[in-house]
Amino acid sequence: MEQQPIREIVGKVRQIEIRTRRLVNDAVAGHYHSVFRGHGIDFDEVREYVPGDDVRTIDWNVTARAGHPFVKKFREDRELTILLLVDVSASLDFGSIQASKRELEAELASVLALSATRNNDKVGLVLFTDQVETYVPPKKGHFHVLRVVREILGARPVHRGTDVERALRFVNEVTSRRAIVFLLSDFQAPNATPGQLAGLRDAVRLVRRRHDLVAMDLYDPREMTIPDVGLLTLEDAETGELVEVDTGKAKVRQRFAELAESRRVDTVRSLRREGVDCLEIDTAKPYLPALLGFFKNRERRMV
Repeated sequence: MEQQPIREIVGKVRQIEIRTRRLVNDAVAGHYHSVFRGHGIDFDEVREYVPGDDVRTIDWNVTARAGHPFVKKFREDRELTILLLVDVSASLDFGSIQASKRELEAELASVLALSATRNNDKVGLVLFTDQVETYVPPKKGHFHVLRVVREILGARPVHRGTDVERALRFVNEVTSRRAIVFLLSDFQAPNATPGQLAGLRDAVRLVRRRHDLVAMDLYDPREMTIPDVGLLTLEDAETGELVEVDTGKAKVRQRFAELAESRRVDTVRSLRREGVDCLEIDTAKPYLPALLGFFKNRERRMV
């Protein structure tokens, strides 16, 4: 990916911030707050005992000093760590509609990060290809969120391939406290072997033992079909491999579509089999319905 001028990146960050801030305020933040909750409790204060209070919460030290019973009050520790695990491999630079998959990733990440900021949660970022390219430790604050979006848009990865397993294992190495891990990728790994796929499933299981893992599978409709334009040379964005195909043949176009759909369906099915919530994000459609559908499904499961 060619380096973008700093001014252009800053302009895109600003555009994304404007678009997503209203979206978060109007539609997303409330659902986020309901679905993602802290799992610990912190001591808040003591108050006088009233009939019906759990006697196990009596603070005996304060009770002894005051001469009548006091109980401890606790509040839920809602602070969470959100970790955005973002694929920046070469295939993410593709886009046939208005924006590339990379730009859509940045916008989705912005929505999630702004929602987390409104909830006073920390946000961290891992950019990966077939290596871990960048790690931004979790922090709070609006300016930190803008940095996260800027890192995604301005990424200049050294490598071009995809290794989701390596990225997931890195998460377990750097994050000991429970986190909500959002994995954003197109899951395109052209040379993946059966052994590597098994390794990915193992890595998913390891992450899920400690963290809440949510996957977002981004795809462009042009990747799912091929037009009838005669002889066509296709280049794999990640490997550089060239393949010549005769798109004038209906069987060739049909086979291309079948393989593309099979890859996408198999990826989603494998993730869901491991208990991972997986959102399918079509770059040609608004992503908000899919995101809200995910939140609502989670809310129903929590009832």
